Amino acid sequence: MAKPNTTFKLSIRDVEIIEHALRAKAGRRGLAIAQGETSPELRKEMNEIQEVLGRIHEQKEFYASFPDGKPYVSG
Repeated sequence: MAKPNTTFKLSIRDVEIIEHALRAKAGRRGLAIAQGETSPELRKEMNEIQEVLGRIHEQKEFYASFPDGKPYVSG
């Protein structure tokens, strides 16, 4: 039996596309919830999406960019 791949080679742009798609899906699910749809499956899916978005956010490193092109790195 083959082992699952646990190492992915994604570019920053790939992750950005995934994050954007998840935010759009979360928005649609949030709208459904706001309109009164409250199935357990919908809430579970919304929680899963928010958890994945949270993990993506936690792995980001934020830098300020100044007009001269030099990044500001804190610490």
